[in-house]
Amino acid sequence: MTSPIVMTILNILLIFLTLLVFPCVWRVIRGPAPADRLQGSDTLTSVMIGIVVLLGLTRSTPMLFSVGIALAAFSFIGTIAVARYLGSGRMF
Repeated sequence: MTSPIVMTILNILLIFLTLLVFPCVWRVIRGPAPADRLQGSDTLTSVMIGIVVLLGLTRSTPMLFSVGIALAAFSFIGTIAVARYLGSGRMF
């Protein structure tokens, strides 16, 4: 059982991370350059990983930690692929 203070702090952090999604989406949609869009999408996935992990803590669901790790792995592969495409103009 988690104390009410810890749950309150986790809920405040969850709200804060949820609010951080909006500037990230704004950067992905309105980024002036493709590199800015890549940075926005990478930051967005990092924020989403934080949200998933905090949800796992508040709901006491260990499966959400595995989902966060998988999301981090897919985010890393996607960032590498898009960065390579932006750098050299080819995927592989």
